[in-house]
Amino acid sequence: MTFDVIIGGAGIIGLATAYKILLSKPNVKLLVLEKENGVAQHQSGHNSGVIHSGIYYKPGSLKAKNCLNGYSQLLKFCKDENIGHEICGKVIVAVDEGELSRLNNIYERGIANGLDKIRFIGKDELKEFEPHAIGIKAIHVPYAGIVNYNKVAEKLNERISQSGKVNFNEAVIDLRKDDKALKVVSSKETYDTKVFVNCCGLQSDEVASMTLKKNNLRIIPFRGEYYKLSDAKKYLVKNLIYPVPNPAFPFLGVHFTRMITGEIEAGPNAVLSFKKEGYGKTSFSLKDSLKTFSWPGFMKISVKYLHTGIGETYRSFSKSAFTKALQNLVPEIRKDDLVKGGAGVRAQAVSRDGKLIDDFVIEETENIVHVLNAPSPGATSCLSIGEHISKIVFEKLN
Repeated sequence: MTFDVIIGGAGIIGLATAYKILLSKPNVKLLVLEKENGVAQHQSGHNSGVIHSGIYYKPGSLKAKNCLNGYSQLLKFCKDENIGHEICGKVIVAVDEGELSRLNNIYERGIANGLDKIRFIGKDELKEFEPHAIGIKAIHVPYAGIVNYNKVAEKLNERISQSGKVNFNEAVIDLRKDDKALKVVSSKETYDTKVFVNCCGLQSDEVASMTLKKNNLRIIPFRGEYYKLSDAKKYLVKNLIYPVPNPAFPFLGVHFTRMITGEIEAGPNAVLSFKKEGYGKTSFSLKDSLKTFSWPGFMKISVKYLHTGIGETYRSFSKSAFTKALQNLVPEIRKDDLVKGGAGVRAQAVSRDGKLIDDFVIEETENIVHVLNAPSPGATSCLSIGEHISKIVFEKLN
């Protein structure tokens, strides 16, 4: 049971990494280990399916570079593999004067990132794109699109399985080093490998701690809850309507998303989850909660974002408050127009000194690569991230 490369996690980044490795070198002996019974069971399969343009991200950051590169690769992959997708465009809407400077900053980032077709539009032209939205100024982003990332993950798995191997219901429970090889201990078997890649998402910090003497990041889970517009009110949203985000808080705020299925999602909020893979309000894990509350950085972000956190939690339990937040963008929305939607949990890395890590974080040791932070736009960026990791893997194999 010896492999050249073992990848932990069959989310979209783990799969994209395996795909890129095998695409370059089909003879590499590769294994993907996934603790669930299928691909994309957590972050990858619980998002709205937005294809992000790269407008928000700091120029030169890993997010910016990988989103821009990943965007074009994702579109080509979808076309080549006949995966349904649509470039429908989006609007980022300022609803008052206080948001204009932040809107300008987003525009400048977009231009710096090469998005030369974005443009400002006024409130009258906004009505042409989104007749039921209000705002005093907006950015039209024609690059944004929608796709079902579950379909992308399934196709990646299909391609990987042609020359590699994907084992489901098999969790990584330990990593051990000896003089001969790195041993990956799963819930079923012990394997030898030359290189291990940690793409374990919500569990990535746990897996990293198996070999890192000191991990300065901890994954703090934040649950995002969605409503959907009733069938009778889907006409209120044509495509994608986003607010101007708070740059100090790495979440985009409640927004409207037309999904590839035709459904309209509204949300999400962002509330602390008491279980890493807990999608309900009452989901709880004592182990996960203790690890969150014992992390020095958590108390620091709790103080810093106390007011924001209270507001997000209030919206979680108050449909009226959630509706009011949505009415900032589309005033015609009423509480009865919203039906319960799904939820996702974001793996948000928090530093020991209390910083919400915004950029992607990929760390490596002698024969291990850890993907420690890859939230949105991780799905859009997956093929670019996979390509980046594959190059690191080949250097370690040589």
